[in-house]
Amino acid sequence: MTVNLSLAKELADKVIDQEKVYVLDVRDKKSVEEWRIEGRNVEFINIPLDQLKEGGDSLLKELPKDEYFYAVCAKGNTSQKAAKFLMEKGFTNVYSIEGGMEAWSEQLEPVKIGELKDGGSIFQFVRLGKGCLSYLIESNGEAIVVDASRMTETYEQFAQQRNLKIVHVLDTHLHADHVSGGRKLAQQTGATYYLPSEDAEEVVFEYEPIKDGKKLVIGSTTLEAVYSPGHTIGSTSFLVDDQYLLTGDILFIESIGRPDLAGKAKDWANDLYETLTMRYQKLANDLIVLPGHYAQVSEFNDNGSIFEKLGILYKNNRGLEIENEEKFIKQVTEGLKEQPNAYEEIRKTNMGKLSPGKQELQEMETGPNNCAV
Repeated sequence: MTVNLSLAKELADKVIDQEKVYVLDVRDKKSVEEWRIEGRNVEFINIPLDQLKEGGDSLLKELPKDEYFYAVCAKGNTSQKAAKFLMEKGFTNVYSIEGGMEAWSEQLEPVKIGELKDGGSIFQFVRLGKGCLSYLIESNGEAIVVDASRMTETYEQFAQQRNLKIVHVLDTHLHADHVSGGRKLAQQTGATYYLPSEDAEEVVFEYEPIKDGKKLVIGSTTLEAVYSPGHTIGSTSFLVDDQYLLTGDILFIESIGRPDLAGKAKDWANDLYETLTMRYQKLANDLIVLPGHYAQVSEFNDNGSIFEKLGILYKNNRGLEIENEEKFIKQVTEGLKEQPNAYEEIRKTNMGKLSPGKQELQEMETGPNNCAV
């Protein structure tokens, strides 16, 4: 049996590259239904460990004996036992992911989105285990990071490899589904940290406020803030180079952001309606939408990126099938999915009111993001 700290990363690379991979999840059925490893070419098998041991040879025949495959559980202990058991049964290519789904949740995969007019580039960081998307935009040796996850070393290493200085870090809103790494990254790199002021009434740290129309410059590239409330009261989108629209958690590829994560569903639903039917409608249809999350494997492009033109989304996104304001508000406030795991604790952490340890942070972020309607 082989245990390797980089196996979660190895698997993430293969999922982004759309290689055929086999995953054996030995957690119970309910846990798997809530949250699992997914990808276009992931062959997923769920057999809890006790069933694996008791099922006999007929059950073992379901597994790809001649294929390289990954065993996973919640934290890596049960999958290690499963791998050992299978090795004893003659399986030679089974590998237990150390850290389990917690380790999977922390993988960030950079994917190049495209070029900027001045020769710079924009990169999307795909967090496969959470469906979170963050961004690094570079121009003339400078960079800005948007909606950073708490694994800040990934952005720092990426910037170092490309000889970039991170000068700005910003969050499009106060997150409720994952712990922001924005403030930490800014402190580590000497960058300025920005947050929409409407979302910052309860924060207990210093920040630079973002208001509608504010411009941030890196190298030869400008980001312009577009106030777009609805997911939160302060949610702000950003126009980049007149080519891209960073939408945060307002607009996704197949859905729209939920308005209920601070107990103000109806009020914020009104704001969301105005953003989608008025503010965004004034923007160019050929803008490339870069969202803050994805929910389905179907949202991936062939290179592992997630984006689409704004005009296409107004034709195909089910969340934008808006007949009138009354029906829209009813649609986005009723029948919502379960709220993200520990979302109140996550919001307070992002306000600076809580300082959880590493293990607690991992547990708070367990599960899918659930930020969409």
